[in-house]
Amino acid sequence: MQKLTAVAKSFVKKNTVAVIAFFAALVTCFIVPPDKKYGTYFDLKTLCCLFCVLAVVCALKNINFFYVLAKKAVQIFKNARMCILALVYITFVGSMLIANDMALLTFLPLGYFVLSSTGTEKYMAFTFIMQNIAANLGGMLTPFGNPQNLYLYTAFNIPNGEFVGIMSLPFGISVAIITVCCIVFVKAEPLEIEDGEIHLPTGKTVLYMLLFALSIAIVFRGIPYWIGFIVIPSVLLFVDRQALKAVDYPLLFTFVFFFIFAGNMARIDAVQRLFSSLLEKSTLLFSTLSCQFISNVPSAILLSQFTNNYSDLLVGVNIGGVGTLIASLASLITFREYTKHNPGKTGYYIKLFSAFNFGFLAVLLGVMSFT
Repeated sequence: MQKLTAVAKSFVKKNTVAVIAFFAALVTCFIVPPDKKYGTYFDLKTLCCLFCVLAVVCALKNINFFYVLAKKAVQIFKNARMCILALVYITFVGSMLIANDMALLTFLPLGYFVLSSTGTEKYMAFTFIMQNIAANLGGMLTPFGNPQNLYLYTAFNIPNGEFVGIMSLPFGISVAIITVCCIVFVKAEPLEIEDGEIHLPTGKTVLYMLLFALSIAIVFRGIPYWIGFIVIPSVLLFVDRQALKAVDYPLLFTFVFFFIFAGNMARIDAVQRLFSSLLEKSTLLFSTLSCQFISNVPSAILLSQFTNNYSDLLVGVNIGGVGTLIASLASLITFREYTKHNPGKTGYYIKLFSAFNFGFLAVLLGVMSFT
């Protein structure tokens, strides 16, 4: 019994958002009993695209592709400031290509390795926080960079050019602020990084890159999503079953639960009137504030039921990913990773995290409110 309890506690700790989403959906099921309309809640394309991207990323991660790519980039630089900038930029770019949570799971361990092996642990909290902000804000530029982007991109059928155009300004501001922070708060002290060679398996690298290209083509509507949903799992089933096992299934189920929650909430008259009224006053402000309390993914799914102003909603649920610790699933991933290495510095981390995140949020919300 004790072992079962320990397993349950561990699962809840690692998948807090998924558990909350489940109970939120369950509560709304009592208010709106299951019926035929439940079938219309789910966006199968979003779920299939997310699964395909996550599966291929896990396969690439298993052959150390991203680790090798990041380490080679870091080795080019010789001091702490440039090294940390490289780590943050790698996370920034990685979030645009492999989604923010996967970018953090891939590059946070590298950040720890670089700092601990060069004796610069004093920058650990700052680096993790900047990588976290970079992952949340870097992913805003592409439809698959953040889970909420993929959902809104599909739900509103946003043209590719328009999507990038909407997100270009907040993306540019984010790059500038992150760069300034790294330059100001990190000294240019010399570093030496151990050189250990890791060779990529040529065949698997080529195959996985082809699968990655296929998954991206699906996201950008170049290929029907069901083709990727058949091809990618089938190939990985024979080549790398561990990649299929390593997919973040709780994240997928989180989407399922939030689809149910959002669908039911949209059918409650009082909720519909309240949210429609608030979003009519300021979609940008309300969506940003919503993220601070219920996170950016559920905010996107829920609020999309009450407004057609996808431009402001898209910006709001992206810049709203910075702020509180629960504003984004990615922030919880970073917090978990930091406390694993520094269990006695939780309070210090939260204070520093809040200072930087709310600073970024204030600047981004201020600028976007007047554009």
